[in-house]
Amino acid sequence: MAKFAEPMARLIDELKKLPGVGGKSAQRMAFHILRSSGEDADALSGAIRNLKEKLHLCSVCSNITDVDPCSYCTSATRNQRLVCVVEEPTNIASIEKARFYNGVYHVLHGAISPLHGVGPEQLRIPSLMKRIESGSLDEVIIATNPTIEGEATAVHLTGLLKRPGVKVTRIATGIPAGSDIEYADEVTMLKAMEGRREL
Repeated sequence: MAKFAEPMARLIDELKKLPGVGGKSAQRMAFHILRSSGEDADALSGAIRNLKEKLHLCSVCSNITDVDPCSYCTSATRNQRLVCVVEEPTNIASIEKARFYNGVYHVLHGAISPLHGVGPEQLRIPSLMKRIESGSLDEVIIATNPTIEGEATAVHLTGLLKRPGVKVTRIATGIPAGSDIEYADEVTMLKAMEGRREL
């Protein structure tokens, strides 16, 4: 492996910590930054500093925000009695893209994963429980990923959240639209059969 000057090696090491960035990609990025103008490099470092200084978690839903409570939690046009529980803040963008959901969110910041040392106590469940106990919710949609961890989290949450007056639902999973049943694995097919509805 090539030996780089200490500042370059340090930048490459830091870039390799980013998700999906390997050694080669980190080198390309580092050399791109080196070739960039001083203004561009300052703008990048300033944007990173600004991100760390200005963003925090919403005190209500735990979404990433620069105002507290966040724009979803304070919106007069969203149904504040309908909460969609997601694993990560990035999941919200996927739901919003569909332009169908008009409720609010709650972000867990992970999923139960004993193999990775993540239990319910590491997730943002207490603030969700506070919202339930306040009596301000009619329905909680559990939209965790259809993985082993996501399913374990959904089962755990269902046990905690079920109470009179609060409907707890789970997003449907199964065969994606536009795909072929021939290529579905067993778990996907099982979920599709379990989630069938009357026509």
